[in-house]
Amino acid sequence: MTMQLLLGQTLGFSGNPLTGDWADAVQFDSTGGVLIDGGQIIDVGNGPALQAAHPQAQVTDYGDALISAGFVDAHMHYPQTGMIASWGKQLIDWLNTYTFPEESRFGDKAYADDVAGSTLDLALAHGTTTLTSFCTIHPESVDAFFEAAAARNMAVIAGKTCMDRNAPDTLIDTAQTAYDDSKALLEKWHGQGRAQYAITPRFSPTSTPDQLAALGALWAEHPDCLMQTHLSEQHPEIAWVKELFPDARDYLDTYEAFGLLGERGLYGHAIHLDPREIARLAEVGAAVVHCPTSNTFIGSGLFDVMGLAKSAVSIGLATDTGGGSSFSMLRTMAAAYEIGQLRGVALHPAQLMWLATEGSADALKMSGQIGHLGVGAMADITVLDLQSTDAIAQRSARAEGIWDALFPTIMMGDDRAVRDVWIAGTRQV
Repeated sequence: MTMQLLLGQTLGFSGNPLTGDWADAVQFDSTGGVLIDGGQIIDVGNGPALQAAHPQAQVTDYGDALISAGFVDAHMHYPQTGMIASWGKQLIDWLNTYTFPEESRFGDKAYADDVAGSTLDLALAHGTTTLTSFCTIHPESVDAFFEAAAARNMAVIAGKTCMDRNAPDTLIDTAQTAYDDSKALLEKWHGQGRAQYAITPRFSPTSTPDQLAALGALWAEHPDCLMQTHLSEQHPEIAWVKELFPDARDYLDTYEAFGLLGERGLYGHAIHLDPREIARLAEVGAAVVHCPTSNTFIGSGLFDVMGLAKSAVSIGLATDTGGGSSFSMLRTMAAAYEIGQLRGVALHPAQLMWLATEGSADALKMSGQIGHLGVGAMADITVLDLQSTDAIAQRSARAEGIWDALFPTIMMGDDRAVRDVWIAGTRQV
């Protein structure tokens, strides 16, 4: 494989800009370079110096475009691609009206194959190189997603969504079939190529205590897997959980009681958390995932990025397609900024970019492997055109420094801003 050298403005991170001075965590070079060999990044530094040291490398010169680690979407539902931006409703009604009827179609492997391929292609077009997805109860839906990702050599995390109550008959399994199917799929896919399996109870209201216990037992048998679910998205949902689990201390306890709280736990939304829940998440090293376009679209609430960061809770960022209203992590960063403003915090562009790359990789326990523009990481890279539209270009032309130039792309950018995407050192055409 030919050594590749990408030239342009480069942006990486050496630390977490949410927990200290953001400027101390940033690694930016206006004349940077990224050297790739064997699918991995082997050096990042001054572009002309790298070119002089490696004259045999094949050069791709992006000029003043910004070279970043590929975006990492830490929570989404690929089966909801076809129903994204469906009008109206809040969470429970939205699930019953739109989500469950669509997910019922995924026992058809051909249909699942088609949607999986479309989802991954849409992600790549928007600069997202890793997806963490819920599938449906159908094993076919899991196979379809992992097969589509393998064909594109993408690093992905996914699992069979398990539900044995409070859902249509077409989407109901049992505690035993949830365990058996998840175990078989885990053994088939986890660690194969760039695939990782996530044990996936949808959320407490759609799983009986027996099913939660079965999945907790499976996780105990395979602690190297992630476990993904939902937590404290809306107030009516939290009230429903209290009715279903009257002995639980809080929503998080409905998972902890059944072995579903741990360091490799991934909890989507986590908007309305009690102090005990925050303390326990931090104590065990679990991660929460901010889904800002979904939280506004479905009317869920305002996630507390800085409060959770100060409490030492790991935070990822996600589109939550199709509750989320965009496939774009740029739009997701913009929504995170807007929600921060409503909470009295103006997140810096460096903090937003970190959440979409390093932060999500850390939440997935994949730091240094993906979402990282540094030596040893896989060369999953997104190149951003900072003048992609006339509206952005006229603002960027007035910019004073990289952050002033980048911020309009975060706030107004879409797939047109994605100039190039590389997966494991291969340029996507």
